[in-house]
Amino acid sequence: MKPPTNAALLHDVDIPTKKATFGMGCFWSNDSLFGATPGIIRTRVGYAGGTTKNPHYRNIGDHTEVIELDYDPKTVTFEELLDIFWANHEYGLTTKLKRQYQSMILYHDEEQRQVAEQSYKKMQERCKEPLRTEIAPADTFYAAEDYHQKYRLQGHKDLCRSLGLDSSKLQTSHLAARLNGYLVGVGGKTQFEEEVNKLGLSEKQADYVRHEIERNEGGGLAC
Repeated sequence: MKPPTNAALLHDVDIPTKKATFGMGCFWSNDSLFGATPGIIRTRVGYAGGTTKNPHYRNIGDHTEVIELDYDPKTVTFEELLDIFWANHEYGLTTKLKRQYQSMILYHDEEQRQVAEQSYKKMQERCKEPLRTEIAPADTFYAAEDYHQKYRLQGHKDLCRSLGLDSSKLQTSHLAARLNGYLVGVGGKTQFEEEVNKLGLSEKQADYVRHEIERNEGGGLAC
């Protein structure tokens, strides 16, 4: 029998959001990186940018591993998300890679296209070698398998059970997105303390997260 869960847990945040989609290498680390970024409401990892129908991890075809974000534009801008994008490529911006790990910005409207292209030009001016980042319109997003969603958080099985996290919430829960970052040290303890009361965690759950932040803050996110 499942343990009772706290109804105050902040799984659902119902505010107007915009989407952003990036390819930055292995999507596990990107899920944590953006999950604890202020203004991010939900995260999902998956496959996009190609033409193969119904890709999956063992056969993603010509798609790329990407992170899809729902963000609050009143709190974080697309330009600020691009700053994070450029600064956090696991395999670099000028290295030739297989399609799975392609550096990619998939824009969702004309404004994002213009901002992405301007940002690209500025970044290219700072690089001695040609950037390999692809800018293209967002098309079909194929969600990755459940075991890829909030991968770092899912490693804390007892915590997940106590939070009532199941496959239906892995792609939609705001709390899951935040904890997937905090548990590996992203965001840091100060930021966590600023919002912990809003997340609805019990004191035991909050103390567990604090311990993990202290243990992992400043560490790497490489897959």
